[in-house]
Amino acid sequence: MLFGLFDIRKPRGYHHPYIYVDERRERLEQLADEARRRLGMPSGKPQDTSRVRDKFVEATTHLKHRRRRKRQPLHVVVLLFFVTLLLYLWAVILSV
Repeated sequence: MLFGLFDIRKPRGYHHPYIYVDERRERLEQLADEARRRLGMPSGKPQDTSRVRDKFVEATTHLKHRRRRKRQPLHVVVLLFFVTLLLYLWAVILSV
């Protein structure tokens, strides 16, 4: 009975069969991608993530403003200023 306390039972396995899967369509897409690859054409899926990232930047005003400035964000500069100020004050207090 005492050894039963230390025996950790494994959870039951989980198997989820997909209900809404069109195997024919997936097979056709694989065949089309294979044909594109053999012909040297780009596949149907976008590989370039920079275009997606640019779309997000275009959609938000603060990211557009930051990209236009092309410099460090202001909060990093303020944080560095306060850290140096605290280090200076600590050095002054320790020297007294």
